Amino acid sequence: MQQVILFALFGCGLGALYSLASQGLVLIYRGSGVLNFAHGAIGMVGAYIEWEVSVQRGFPYLIGLLAGVGTSAMIGVATHIVVMRRLRRASPLARVVATLGVLITCQSLILIWFGSANRFIASPFPSKAIQLGGGVYISENRVILLAIALVLTVLLWALYKYTSFGLGTAAVAENERSAATLGWSPDVIATANWAIGSALAGLAAILISPIVTLQVSILTNLVIAALAAALVASFRSFPIAFIAAIAIGIAQTELNRYVSQPGLGSSVPFIVIVVVMVARGQNLPLRDFFLQRLPRIGDGRVRPAAVLLAVVVGVVLIATASPNWIAALTISLATALILLSIVVLTGYSGQLSLAQYSVAGFGAWVCGRLMALHGMPFLPAALLGIVGAIVLGVAFVLPAARTRGINFAVVTLGLGAAIELMLFQNTTYSGFNVSRAGPPNLFGWNIDAARHPTRYAFVVLAVLVVACLGVANVRRGRSGRRLIAVRTNERAAASLGISVPLAKMYAFGLSAAIAAAGGILIYFHNRFVAYSSFTSFTSITDVGWAMIGGIGYVMGPVIGAVLAPDGAGGQLANSISPGLDKYVALFGGLLLLVLVLLNQDGLAPALAGQLKRVAALLPRLFVKGPRLVNGTRLGKGLRLGKGLRLGKGSRPRTNPPEPEGTTPVTWPTVPPRVLVVRDLTVRYGVTVAVDGVSLTVQPGQVVGLIGPNGAGKTTLIDAITGFVRPAAGAVHLDDAAITRWSATRRARHGVGRSFQSLELFEDSTVLDNLRVASDPRDGFSFVRDLFYPMQPALPPEVLAGIREFKLQDDLFRTVESLSYGKRRLLAIARTVAAGPSVLLLDEPAAGLDDAETAELALLVAWLAAERGMSVLLVEHNIEFVMQVCDEIVVLDFGRKIAQGSPGQVRSDPAVIAAYLGESTSAIG
Repeated sequence: MQQVILFALFGCGLGALYSLASQGLVLIYRGSGVLNFAHGAIGMVGAYIEWEVSVQRGFPYLIGLLAGVGTSAMIGVATHIVVMRRLRRASPLARVVATLGVLITCQSLILIWFGSANRFIASPFPSKAIQLGGGVYISENRVILLAIALVLTVLLWALYKYTSFGLGTAAVAENERSAATLGWSPDVIATANWAIGSALAGLAAILISPIVTLQVSILTNLVIAALAAALVASFRSFPIAFIAAIAIGIAQTELNRYVSQPGLGSSVPFIVIVVVMVARGQNLPLRDFFLQRLPRIGDGRVRPAAVLLAVVVGVVLIATASPNWIAALTISLATALILLSIVVLTGYSGQLSLAQYSVAGFGAWVCGRLMALHGMPFLPAALLGIVGAIVLGVAFVLPAARTRGINFAVVTLGLGAAIELMLFQNTTYSGFNVSRAGPPNLFGWNIDAARHPTRYAFVVLAVLVVACLGVANVRRGRSGRRLIAVRTNERAAASLGISVPLAKMYAFGLSAAIAAAGGILIYFHNRFVAYSSFTSFTSITDVGWAMIGGIGYVMGPVIGAVLAPDGAGGQLANSISPGLDKYVALFGGLLLLVLVLLNQDGLAPALAGQLKRVAALLPRLFVKGPRLVNGTRLGKGLRLGKGLRLGKGSRPRTNPPEPEGTTPVTWPTVPPRVLVVRDLTVRYGVTVAVDGVSLTVQPGQVVGLIGPNGAGKTTLIDAITGFVRPAAGAVHLDDAAITRWSATRRARHGVGRSFQSLELFEDSTVLDNLRVASDPRDGFSFVRDLFYPMQPALPPEVLAGIREFKLQDDLFRTVESLSYGKRRLLAIARTVAAGPSVLLLDEPAAGLDDAETAELALLVAWLAAERGMSVLLVEHNIEFVMQVCDEIVVLDFGRKIAQGSPGQVRSDPAVIAAYLGESTSAIG
């Protein structure tokens, strides 16, 4: 028992330092809404500055401490003013990548200046043992560290609870715009919190250096333990963060002492991260901003001339290069595979993973161990390694299924780091960390990288080309459209019948397979492989390299991989001047920051334009041929379906009018479905948003749902379509009870909806928005699209939408380039394209002028009368509702107060009274 208490006391000192770093993370998040992954690196710079001033220069410790803490604070201020302030309206992905750029830059600078040597630092505090009784002793320095952390926690708690600055920070954290109207400057608040938070990171790194040694990677990873404690505290409470950090420190020391499983103690912060994130799901309080723009994505078109040119250049370079250049090219090409997996996962599906290099290492580990221990030939071992990585990738989705965006990134960081610590650094499983696998052979062809580096490089090039073509095919196929829909808007994707969890699982599985291929090829580039080289930190830098190349473009990984360690960029730098390669990582970090600020799309789009010009100079034989649009081969007059076709240009045109006497085109009716809502109630805590509402919508009928603002109309639609779980009541589709069905299942059975805020897929074209709604939901396309992305003719209901909503001239325009009126019409057309039997429209006429509103009224009536849809219409334009609806239901404060024909509702006293607060003329 004495030993248990002793090691718990040791852990208190370590946990105290974790708490300092976690308080800094909480401060930065509360003040600016940024989850700062560079927190540990900023503190690491301060620790090295303190060591330089105090140890190397001989100044007193207090001077060195102030210099280190001050340097960290200044880096924090510069990070906010130069970078983060300009990204206030950027996507969460861009803000996270910006912090990764700061991390890479800080780490590169310290490595250039101080090197990577491990330095042992003497503690500035006395180490005399204090007897606590019962034979238990504790070192004075641990007591001092605990006291420092406790005092700072109390001071921070008091500062942010009782001072005007603390109140201002709380106001900004709740709502920046509202805080600004009250006189609080969000920019000043954020700058101050970045300074204080970064200073705490520097203090924590300085004080922890005597315990864990002064080393770049160790101090950079300080952010992980700090993140775990801050997560437990929900990025709000300083006392809870302190207690959580102490508990993590104690757990680490106790597990390291009493558990023989290597790496388990070090994995405690990662385990805490995963458990907390899975338990809370999407409820982590991540602050968001409007007008966010994700990086653009390529169209996936395969241009034979460009592919041929790239392959020829690659073959010539490999065939004529020196051994050093071949090695560098091989590393870059293999790394490009790992970056390509990030394009699939982050670029296409919007899931930011910080574990891709760990996944790649797992594939290499499976392959290497099968060959080393069981004598399995290279090809089957490699295939099994890829299969193992797919299983791991899919398994990653399970604990992260309830998270998305940055939350998902935090979970994957924890999972990837746990694999590194408990598997790659475990001598029991990794063969003393170095595995001797025999030279690889491929169909009897020796491709040993040591003896035949040129052959091996050709194999790596071939695998990369095949993988790029497969990813491009996915982008153009049904599966690619599903991924992009999930990336852009998960709610809208689910409303069209797309399974969001399945799409994420596919993206993670495919990306894991590609990453594993890259990991295996990196593994066999060296005869002796240290699995510990597959670090979670490299996963972070890989995201940066992918962003530089273009995270949404197939060409992007090839560009970004140039900056990989020991890659082509370093070799080129050494060719210019020996030793210049050590600056490549610094250049990459700075370039990443510049691109995040100026061009989040990366370098690929600009380079693609240059390649087009080069390809145009090639013989006409290589560029003449059918044009590809969204994966479809276009000759003269490709038919999109009956009534529309494409000519030589990309702009669609309507076929000439049919001759007199011919049968006019008729659009198919939908299967009739009756929507029945019985006593539906929705509660948000103690607030009742919908209170016992019942209604029925018959096929061919338009039922209006009106009421004052806040009456519960949109909440009722959300409950009917599966986006809100009702507290009581039932929803039936014909005789089927669908109350417990997911939104996806309801959509697949014919319940479709539009959104008040449109929620279109902004980065996609009009045609892709319509295709993703009408695509069959077959699972086989996930496999077939890798090889042959089929594009069948558009079904009649989609053509009906194109003609009736007058979208012929806009099919190949992106949504963001459309006028607001066109966007609203597209939102309805996309919902109709899915062929729903029950159609719920949420304020479809909002923002339309009188002419557009009148035309929309005719279209809604046509959908019910000609297509046989059951239409439930929510609308504030009372004239529009009275004109188009057969029956009207009126809500007020969540309760149904009237129901009947338009004439009956117009004269109902309860309806008139409900609208008195808005405008009696609205219904009069």
